[in-house]
Amino acid sequence: MNWKIKQKITEDLIKKYPEINPVILQLLYNRGLDSQEKINSFLNPNYDLGLHNPFLFKDMELAVKRIFSALSKKEKILIYGDYDADGVCSTAIIYSALQGLGGDLDIYIPFRESEGYGINSKAVQWIISQKFNLVITVDCGISNKEEIQTLKNAGIDTIITDHHEEPLALPDSAIAIINPSISNSGYPKINLCGAGVAFKLVQALIEWQNKIDFPIKLPIGFEKWLLDLVAIATIGDIMPLIGENRILTKYGLLVLKKTRNIGLQKLIELINSNLEEIDSEYVGWRIVPRLNAAGRINHASLSFYLLKEKNPYEAKRLVSILEENNKSRQQTTENILKQALSQIDESKELPYSLIILGENWPTGIIGLVAGRLADKFHRPVLIFSQEEDKYIASGRSIPEFDITEALQECDDLLTKYGGHPQACGLTITGQDNFEKFKLKFLELAKQKLASIKLEPMLEIEAELKLSEINWEIIDELEKFEPFGEANPKPLFAAFGLQVEHIQTVGIDGRHLKIQVTQDGAPKIHKLIGFSFGEWCAKINVGDKIDIVFELGINEWNGNRELQLKIEDIKLSSE
Repeated sequence: MNWKIKQKITEDLIKKYPEINPVILQLLYNRGLDSQEKINSFLNPNYDLGLHNPFLFKDMELAVKRIFSALSKKEKILIYGDYDADGVCSTAIIYSALQGLGGDLDIYIPFRESEGYGINSKAVQWIISQKFNLVITVDCGISNKEEIQTLKNAGIDTIITDHHEEPLALPDSAIAIINPSISNSGYPKINLCGAGVAFKLVQALIEWQNKIDFPIKLPIGFEKWLLDLVAIATIGDIMPLIGENRILTKYGLLVLKKTRNIGLQKLIELINSNLEEIDSEYVGWRIVPRLNAAGRINHASLSFYLLKEKNPYEAKRLVSILEENNKSRQQTTENILKQALSQIDESKELPYSLIILGENWPTGIIGLVAGRLADKFHRPVLIFSQEEDKYIASGRSIPEFDITEALQECDDLLTKYGGHPQACGLTITGQDNFEKFKLKFLELAKQKLASIKLEPMLEIEAELKLSEINWEIIDELEKFEPFGEANPKPLFAAFGLQVEHIQTVGIDGRHLKIQVTQDGAPKIHKLIGFSFGEWCAKINVGDKIDIVFELGINEWNGNRELQLKIEDIKLSSE
């Protein structure tokens, strides 16, 4: 694992902000926060002042007018969602608001295995047969030009709310497109997730209801109780936790700790009943995978029904099913990962992108495996599941390679595709097209990545002397939460640490405990390395080591102490 330490801040910057601890100033600088205004808005996110006006979307007024027209006429409204955590949270957000406004509602979430992502022709025919008047897409729709035209031809209006990248041809037959990722949206091009966009629509509906004579009103503050869903989706879709996303997530986590959502209450009870432990890491590793599991193993509607359930006993039943789905997801992921790894010859130089093919692999799992392999080999990965003449793939990438932009270069070979710079989905029809695509995609990856060293790398915020670590830094670090994409939990490096004591702990000695000193100082510092137990045989008392670590707090029996959690370790060259 390569270590890369960020460029150290200048003495001029330190003199400019003498009131800020230099370690904290370094972290702020690493995040591009180099002015007092940027620093203040980051450290003190303000819900009332920091959110953009939803009517900056140029089509927002068209959207809310059409929705209130449908509500007034008692028209049938369909919310068309997606099968991941972002999709089900988005669906629940819009459903909750329109239900509160008295809407005649139904939802449609496609079955991942047989229908795939977005609006499909089978769904279009069902929508027409059910005589819906208005379709509102959430977390999808931007790539469905033909399907939306078919709905329009049948007299059905469509409002698109989405956040995925702009396709080569927009669905211009939609009544309104609410998507900050398209070039002419009118909204700042920031990385809202699908639920974030859905939340902006709810904000606009609430603002508009106060301008018109409508018999039902959503109560003041209604939208704030939806922020728990927005936070879950933003974290789950790995959106950058800066700017508006930072505000939505920070306040969403506060709402989640006192959520009124019965389904979330029961899910959290199953995982861990201590609400105070909920942070972005808790959401990303515990809540999101369980909400995703329904769509990966069976049907995502299970997660949606959990999020709208009002009966605690029924919610508890749904949670138990979701937990079984999650266990099945974990086992299937490991099985597919082993099969995928068997196709990679690590003894030879790897290509600039990995393209792996399996037969009838569950399409709900291959994205997870692609992510694991992209992390392991630090290169874009596409995993295909072949089903007769169809090749369905999920892809994950690295920061240096925009995978969805690369797919646009292969547009003529693809049946459908979409996604973000770091994640995508696609379908290819026919073996000939598949073989041509492989050659073209691999060449695109080579062109982009040939000059880059494709090795896993730890991005280190700063070198830190152990003598610099104190409770003041811990208190300041808490202001950086929530951590996530574009605002990672800081990693520090320390060099030349002398080992004073070493032992393994935990089952089978899997973990490592070390006590160290630095620069001859008498103070002993404790290190913990989870899953680093094998290093006990490589290090002796008196050796010097270098480490990359996270700084945190260890609490037990009412005691609190500073904790240095090892993320990587090397024998020191000093």
